Amino acid sequence: MKVLGLESSCDETAAAIVEDGRRILADVVASQVDLHAAFGGVVPELASRAHLVEIVPVIEEALRRAGLGWDGLDGLAVTRGPGLVGALLVALQAGKAIAYARGLPVVGVHHLEGHLSAVFLENDDVPAFPHVALLVSGGHTSLIEVTAPGHFREISRTRDDAAGEAFDKVAKLLGLGYPGGVAIERLARGGDPRALKLPRPLPARSELDFSFSGLKTWVLTWVHANGLPEGQALADLCASFQRAVVDSLVGKTREAMRQVGATQLQLAGGVAANGALRAALVAAGEADGFHLFVPPPRLCTDNAAMIAAAGYHRLAAGERAGPDLNADANLALPS
Repeated sequence: MKVLGLESSCDETAAAIVEDGRRILADVVASQVDLHAAFGGVVPELASRAHLVEIVPVIEEALRRAGLGWDGLDGLAVTRGPGLVGALLVALQAGKAIAYARGLPVVGVHHLEGHLSAVFLENDDVPAFPHVALLVSGGHTSLIEVTAPGHFREISRTRDDAAGEAFDKVAKLLGLGYPGGVAIERLARGGDPRALKLPRPLPARSELDFSFSGLKTWVLTWVHANGLPEGQALADLCASFQRAVVDSLVGKTREAMRQVGATQLQLAGGVAANGALRAALVAAGEADGFHLFVPPPRLCTDNAAMIAAAGYHRLAAGERAGPDLNADANLALPS
């Protein structure tokens, strides 16, 4: 089954064609990073307008790369939420129009379900069900038990900012540009992660929820007291901040694995590309006896291949969406 996936939930316009939920035939992403960099973050109206410009070209390019015509497709999967509602509507309406015109089945996919499906793409070493996932992105930070394809139980979530959002906002505060996580990680490589003693949010061992707003405030207070750092001082601040975020993510993940009794963990979402987080989870797995599964970095950030992979299982199970399929900016993860 060849599925065309479409994704436009935030600032990436993406189309991909995936066969049987595993093999990527084409994966096209039109990034808006340069568009939003001047503002230090995503501007929703600009994102929506850029999606309108890019959606048809990325679909046509995906078909070209896969060597397929419209008759070579068996179904469509489109992101229906959560995300920026104006942005979501672009790919959603394009997908519905194609499905109607070509007589193809279409399903709506939860954006996070896509991220949790990325680990199964182009990879023979995949987690079995059930397993635990640490999903870390610019808009979400959660621990989730993945019980079967398309079925999830949320274990914990962030009470305020997502980890990726904290990276971006601290980077903006320090004048490092957008996207902030990449800049902070790069500078942190030359810094001392023990130079500054940042707090560890919600430190109780049994507490599995995350919180990152306080770390942002700590950095803001430090800058007000000491001024914007440069050189080694900036590298040390980035390293110390990154270590605080990673310590929180890893510590709560280890406790969740212990409480659930899981031996397999997948790391998903854009922040999964962070090398310090990956290394810390590998070390934790070696110490605690669990195995870590991580998609390649290009599949950690928003893409349509993960949406097609998630949609494949829904289409294969006979699920079909009607013409009333709509965007939902606050869509809940399916159970």
